[in-house]
Amino acid sequence: MKRALLIVNPYSTHVTGRRVTEVARVLGERTALTTTFTQGPGHATELAAEASAADVDAIVVFSGDGTYNEALNGADGRTPFGFLPGGGTSVFPRALGLPRDPVAAARAVASAVEQNRSRRISLGSANGRRFSFSAGLGFDAEAVRRLDALGRDPGGARPGDAAFIRMITQMLLERRARWEPQLEIEGVGRAAFVLVANGDPYSYAGSIPLRVTPGARFEDGLDFAAPKRVRARDVPWLVTALVRGNRSDPRVLRGHDLDRIVVHCDAPTPLQSDGEDLGDVQEAVFEARRDALPVLV
Repeated sequence: MKRALLIVNPYSTHVTGRRVTEVARVLGERTALTTTFTQGPGHATELAAEASAADVDAIVVFSGDGTYNEALNGADGRTPFGFLPGGGTSVFPRALGLPRDPVAAARAVASAVEQNRSRRISLGSANGRRFSFSAGLGFDAEAVRRLDALGRDPGGARPGDAAFIRMITQMLLERRARWEPQLEIEGVGRAAFVLVANGDPYSYAGSIPLRVTPGARFEDGLDFAAPKRVRARDVPWLVTALVRGNRSDPRVLRGHDLDRIVVHCDAPTPLQSDGEDLGDVQEAVFEARRDALPVLV
């Protein structure tokens, strides 16, 4: 029987004791399973690196997108990974086509381990830190930071989609929906902010996929979308473009299947990776790590 490690973040929004038990039972029917709980920031990276060095046959992560990101930063590129939705949004497993129910997703991943069924995908990196599905400089990174500032509930869960939508609305009102060019994308031009994607969709608002970069594929390089400027009258267009994925609007700079994107900022600007705040930067280098990871699907 193949050996698998289950990494669980007990503070993720939809991770409960009952669900951990059910997920472990399903995985344990087809693998020799060890379950480990994260103890704090960065622990998932250590656990994934240790498991990879120990030559386990699979690493499965039951958490939200932030802990997936941590675990990927400990991956060796050989050990297959599975991802179970335990966060408020859990973009990555949904974008890979896994069920939203963690037990159903565990059943699919267990079957993939048993049948040696995996799919090799690319990863991105933002200033050296790997990301699975998206990174952003400016607008969305500022929203992530503000969301983090709200703190967590008594159970340790981050605010959900409703809080995120309220945060975006507040930002629009504060700025009077105005973002002027403040970034220079090397070889492309100036923009208000930049959204970089490793796949499609870029994220979800509840059940609605945000099609920021509809041409992005996990097997390819990076795509980006960067509005040149945003004013109050542009907000309806911007919202529609985010949901539908308009590829040809002249108000948005775009790039497709790229190995490297370099962005210079006029002033220190927030940077995010898979919804994790990476601080303020004056330069961001996004790179594609092609064929970087086998995922269980």
